[in-house]
Amino acid sequence: MITSEVIVVGGGPAGSSCAWRLVRAGRETLLLDRAAFPRPKPCAGWITPRVLRALNLALEACPFGIRPIRTLHLHFPSFTIPLPTRQYAVRRVEFDAWLVGRSGVSVERHEVRRIRRENGGYVLDETWRCRTLVGAGGTTCPVRRAVFGDAPPRPAHGLVVALDAEFPQVVRDGRTHLWFGEAGLPGYAWYVPKEGGWVNVGIGGRISGLKARGVGLRWHWDRLLERLFEQGLVDDPRPVARGHAYPLRIDTGPIRRDGCYLLGDAAGLATVDLGEGIGPAVESGFLAAEAILRGTAYSVASIPRRSLPALLFPGLGRVARGVPPTAPG
Repeated sequence: MITSEVIVVGGGPAGSSCAWRLVRAGRETLLLDRAAFPRPKPCAGWITPRVLRALNLALEACPFGIRPIRTLHLHFPSFTIPLPTRQYAVRRVEFDAWLVGRSGVSVERHEVRRIRRENGGYVLDETWRCRTLVGAGGTTCPVRRAVFGDAPPRPAHGLVVALDAEFPQVVRDGRTHLWFGEAGLPGYAWYVPKEGGWVNVGIGGRISGLKARGVGLRWHWDRLLERLFEQGLVDDPRPVARGHAYPLRIDTGPIRRDGCYLLGDAAGLATVDLGEGIGPAVESGFLAAEAILRGTAYSVASIPRRSLPALLFPGLGRVARGVPPTAPG
């Protein structure tokens, strides 16, 4: 049996941020993830200045490709608004791998299937044992399923489904576009150019709204690709899309129980207006780590529920940083 004081399940931004803080504080930590890094991840890859502040990372020091977004072009059925802002686009395949590597945590590739309580701690697949368990495995996190399985199901009106594709091509339009309300879509679509000649195109909407209209997201996806191809924004009229679903921050339910903590999408923290998940994931990782280290309450109340204020006022709000200001860089 392999024993670690803390085991983190899931190596995305939430799990790796939590592990980074714990490792830097000298806490014995092990990270389990079913994938090997770097690994592809469907995501628009939008990060805010608040995320960079939380990571104590200067823009000029970023060791991964990062593309500034100075204007968001917001398209509605009858008008368009160019919105000045200060945001950034990253490729998750690079960003996530960097976060895991920087954390310095020991990583084991394994898909967790069974978790049980034993002697005040947890045993995972009869192979790993820990006192403290962190669930950062996304919407279908096995930790949430095993430890919080008796919690009420998340409300249907707060579940989102998305399709996106990321592919290399000559970027002829370097602007970032968001489309709202196209053909009655209960969500929005996006076109996000990234560094190194990559583009991410995607679409997402609330599952309840799609069911009410009787039109699946794939239908909206096909219409989006037709328009982007006709406008010359994409070269391939049928890039391969990857789908995923996740909860918005409508009702997180319990996020801590018996030495177990839920982070990011496992805790249901994506913003209610735009479904932003990276920022809440990173911040929840740091907040959980501080609660573990200090033996204090774990709360995500300081994490914004909405993304639009950050678009309008990029410097708004305080943020939980990953390490104390006096810690070495």
